[in-house]
Amino acid sequence: MSSGTVNKVILIGNLGKDPEVRTTQNGKEMASFPIATSESWTDKLSGVRSEKTEWHNIVVFSDGLVKIIKDFARKGSKVYIEGSLRTRKWVDQNGNEKYTTEIVLYNFNSALTLLDSRVSSEYKQNIEESKEEGKYDENMQIDDEIPF
Repeated sequence: MSSGTVNKVILIGNLGKDPEVRTTQNGKEMASFPIATSESWTDKLSGVRSEKTEWHNIVVFSDGLVKIIKDFARKGSKVYIEGSLRTRKWVDQNGNEKYTTEIVLYNFNSALTLLDSRVSSEYKQNIEESKEEGKYDENMQIDDEIPF
C-alpha cells in the first residue's frame, strides 16, 4: 500500500443472487456475487417517500471467506463487507473494451460478516458439531489468508 493513500470500501447489504464459486487457473477457489444497498428519503415538499438501490459486484479470493460464503451465504443474506475497489478492463464478444468496477476481498485488507441470525446460529452449530467429532481445535493454526 502506498504511503498516504487508502482504498477501503465498507458496505452492508443483501445478496442479489446465490454466490457463484469458481476455481482460478492456479487452483484456488473464488466467489462472486452482487449485493444491493438502499437509501430511502421523504421529499420535504411533497411528502413522497423514495428509495434508491445501488448494486455492487463483490469478488472474494480469501480461502476462509470463500468457505463461509459457500456454506452459508444465499440470495437475500445480509452481509457486512470490507474490501478494496478494483476496476478491470476486459473485451466483450464483439471486441469492445469494457470496464468493470468491483469490491475485492483479499487477505488481511478485507472482511465479511454474515448478519443474519439464522446463519450465525448455523455457523455456531457447525463449529459445535466439529468439536464433538474431534475435527475442530480452538488452538489450531489459522491460515494467513483468513482476515479474522
